[in-house]
Amino acid sequence: MSLLVVGSVAYDNIKTPIEHRENILGGSATFAAYAASFFAPVQIVGVVGEDWLPEHTKCFRDHGIDTEGLEIEKGGKTFRWSGKYLDNMNDRETLDTQLNVLGNFKPKLPESCRQTKYIFLGNGAPSTGLEALNQIHGADLVVADTMDLWINIARDDLDKLLQRIDGLVLNDSEAKQLTGEINTLSAGRKILENGLKFVVVKKGEHGAFFLSRDKIYVVPAFPTENVVDPTGAGDSFAGAMFAYIAAQNGQLDETTIKNALVYGTLIASFCVEGFSLERLQKINSAEIETRLSQFRQIISF
Repeated sequence: MSLLVVGSVAYDNIKTPIEHRENILGGSATFAAYAASFFAPVQIVGVVGEDWLPEHTKCFRDHGIDTEGLEIEKGGKTFRWSGKYLDNMNDRETLDTQLNVLGNFKPKLPESCRQTKYIFLGNGAPSTGLEALNQIHGADLVVADTMDLWINIARDDLDKLLQRIDGLVLNDSEAKQLTGEINTLSAGRKILENGLKFVVVKKGEHGAFFLSRDKIYVVPAFPTENVVDPTGAGDSFAGAMFAYIAAQNGQLDETTIKNALVYGTLIASFCVEGFSLERLQKINSAEIETRLSQFRQIISF
């Protein structure tokens, strides 16, 4: 089954302790859609400006991503983000954010996207997600990602969005911030009170856990020594995870959930090994399955 990904498409400037890259492809929808396309057909919805390079549209299409919903705004500039990673490669500072065309983005879904049964709302303004859902005809499963910014400045819209989705993906600090709980598990349970079917809490290098009303599954991160750029790892995890679930017709049984968490973890582990999509563009299903075998050996007991 196909997956619709709605979110930001951006150009990033990234500084790490080792290297500096400018004008590289980024954005929540970029990473989520590309990661998802390893497991299911993907449609991407986003907005870019006239500075958008055709080679980046080709990058999506070459990986089987439908770009009919990628809007190019005449006279506009693509969303740009600049960030600096500290020596531990976990903590980062935002140096500059230019919303540009993303600032007033109201997604206009092509008719081909409105029938999609599986929707992933990448990290972005909750109002954008709500606007997209208003154009969908009967989705089976909707999952959203969020972050501290939206909890701080768009809480009313975020609360409305929580009433219309089935699953939420966020990191542990954001789960605590959203609920006021000091324990991550308690925070996850409180989020479920909004009527969600499940919550997935990302814990960075410490893995992630899935929580529903009667299930909890935990997966560690794949040990990665060569961390080049962590940007997009969380989006890649979420995109791959949900695409695997969509490929299983949205089933939320134990086997599907566990496999989805593991595949999300593996795709994220590849993502951090290069800037932008560099590493993801070089892998194939055989390399993913090889890393899966390694991961099984690591976590079996």
